[in-house]
Amino acid sequence: MIIVKRSFLFISVVFLLLALTGCGKGEAIKDASTYTSAIEDIDIPNDVKIIGFGEATHGNVEFQSLKKDLFQALVKNEDVRVFVLEGDFGGAQQINQFILTGAGTAEEAVKALDYGIYKTDQMIEFVQWMHDYNMTAEENDKVYFYGNDMQRYDYSKKGLLDYYDIVNSEEAAEYKAQLEDVTNKTMRDLTNSQLKELDENIDAIIKDFQSNKDAYIKTSSKEAYIFAAQYAQIMKQRTQLFLNDSDYINLRDKYLAENLQWIVDFEAAQGHSKVLMSAHNGHIEKTSANAAGYKSMGQYLKEMYQDDYFAIGTDFVKNTFQAQNAGSGERKNYTIEHHNALVDAFSDIQDNIFYVDFEHAKKSNELANILSEAQRMGNIGDDFRPWYKLTQMLYTIKMTPADAYDGIIIVQEATPTKIIE
Repeated sequence: MIIVKRSFLFISVVFLLLALTGCGKGEAIKDASTYTSAIEDIDIPNDVKIIGFGEATHGNVEFQSLKKDLFQALVKNEDVRVFVLEGDFGGAQQINQFILTGAGTAEEAVKALDYGIYKTDQMIEFVQWMHDYNMTAEENDKVYFYGNDMQRYDYSKKGLLDYYDIVNSEEAAEYKAQLEDVTNKTMRDLTNSQLKELDENIDAIIKDFQSNKDAYIKTSSKEAYIFAAQYAQIMKQRTQLFLNDSDYINLRDKYLAENLQWIVDFEAAQGHSKVLMSAHNGHIEKTSANAAGYKSMGQYLKEMYQDDYFAIGTDFVKNTFQAQNAGSGERKNYTIEHHNALVDAFSDIQDNIFYVDFEHAKKSNELANILSEAQRMGNIGDDFRPWYKLTQMLYTIKMTPADAYDGIIIVQEATPTKIIE
């Protein structure tokens, strides 16, 4: 009897999940191509300061290649000169040095991020393109690379200690000893008491920066001082994430927004008024529609910048992607097919990749209605399990497109990336 009940329960759960999948195909609208454009023709409103580009999944060739394609278009048409990635701030400065000076290789620079999802041919090709562009560009036209994440220590620590070697050798020796055991490899082994001590040490460094600002700038430069102070803030944020593990996802998106604001302000002072920011859809969208209940970076940006923040999401139909099973650590390819009213409205389009500007699309009554309807949109992180495919709820977020984004790039068929070890 117990076995029968358990079998019935299992079958009931399976049928419930299948019922919730909601993968029925919607209808295509007439003249859909009227409301699409190629990536190279994307038009951004003049007053926008931040263009957010969201990835429906980290593990697709097409979404990774779109970073380069979109940035190239915005460099050419919108005078964008700054690219920001959902990646380590300190590690990203290694990429920035490569594209500005040519030190090292594109692959070495990308690996400095210490993020498996970015160790791809597409990312290396993008970084190499930025380097090659800078080698022939006028000084005022050069491009710059940043990360706004805070989940690593190594390169921010290195930047901080290298700066102290220049401005205060005595303090450099002391802080080097205090931070010796704080690395990317060991950071998850630190005890709570060690983390609290580290937090106090970083507070002392930040206080030292504030107290000796004028002297340090005189010994180095204003720009070097600003970056060193930000390295300390990044280390403080990383430590706070560990100390507040129960509030990790809330804090992380708050920090992502704060660090992006720092980059925007710094680059505005250099004469660069527009920034392209690339992250997962769940960070870019403006409505905090995620199932985890955290306030998204995109919502923070919307509150801070209002219409000066322009969000471009992505979605897909047929998708074979690469992701990690966080339980086993194994990376595999998975295949799903996904439908909602918005992507299906453009199912007659022959192009595999195209852009839909929502302001333009709202001229169609049919599309205006679709954009104002809550629907499940693609949202796959770097953790995926085979059973997630049972229900759309596990690889999508329910959101209202017109509230979450200002436009969307649709990929009809997406293919998997390969990680370079």
